Amino acid sequence: MKIVMDAHGGDHAPLEIVKGAALAAKEFDATLVLCGREAEIRAAAKEAGVSLDGMEIAPAEDVIGMEDDPVSILKEHAECSMARGLKMVAEGQGDAFLSAGSTGALVVGSRFFVKNMPGIKRAALAPILPSACGRYILADAGANVECRPDFLVKFAIMGSAYMSGILGVENPRVGLLCNGTEEGKGNKLTQEAYELLKAAPIHFVGNLEAREAPLGGCDVLVTDGFTGNIFLKLSEGMGKMVSNGLKTALKKNPVRLLGAALISGGLKEFKKSLDYKETGGAPLLGLRCPVIKAHGSSDAKAIYNAVRQAVHFVRNDVNGRIETMLQQTEQQEKEKE
Repeated sequence: MKIVMDAHGGDHAPLEIVKGAALAAKEFDATLVLCGREAEIRAAAKEAGVSLDGMEIAPAEDVIGMEDDPVSILKEHAECSMARGLKMVAEGQGDAFLSAGSTGALVVGSRFFVKNMPGIKRAALAPILPSACGRYILADAGANVECRPDFLVKFAIMGSAYMSGILGVENPRVGLLCNGTEEGKGNKLTQEAYELLKAAPIHFVGNLEAREAPLGGCDVLVTDGFTGNIFLKLSEGMGKMVSNGLKTALKKNPVRLLGAALISGGLKEFKKSLDYKETGGAPLLGLRCPVIKAHGSSDAKAIYNAVRQAVHFVRNDVNGRIETMLQQTEQQEKEKE
């Protein structure tokens, strides 16, 4: 198995990318390919004191930045480290690709170079978020600002396949993000999607208000990319506010500090559950090959977990699961005709 990585994607590249790759190379039975400027990659490895044994370097001198137009990955930056990695995977020279670089460029490049799976009109960015009962997946979190009702059905199918294949959730519960739980609530998009989701081969539990998702109301939360991105950013902000507020409150006096020491184990577990570094990244579901988007501020730990996520995606044949569910959907549609 080969996992191709963008060595220059993210705020701390290439140093943290190289460090994370070195950790992953020791743990997983996979060859890691670092795309980027070879001199800088080797310099980062030397600075970190890590070996590049078990890894390959795919030279790419150009880098696409966060400030660049995402579409420039098709022309001005067509030879950048991200584009090189995507092309390698598309050409069968790798089994999965990951980057902590520009989300917009990754979405555009993935659609153009890797291309969507048959039957999928739009790929969905699907981060894994913590809940009171474990974790749930959000699809779409920003790849598609404008959506049709049938897109949301495909998001639900892909999210269900991922949750069952990667996290082992049997018969994942799918909720439709809405401003009320009653049938008939929402705008035209959600109302039409509701009817389609009821007939899809998934465990649809109906409309779900935003507050119910982090409380464990579903395993897959479906929405359009505009709403999903707002939901994601608010969730991240609330998580930081709770974590920082708790830390400040516990440091106010010696008695609270003593109490904090007594429950330190529980606090660490809580903090860990909110940490994006533990997940690694968000899969871009619906592509012919697995693509993982790591957080822009990823450190070595986050990159290591992003590699782990890519390895499990390939080993558990998530795309095969998606194809099977799509075939079931097509069969149901034919039977109705």
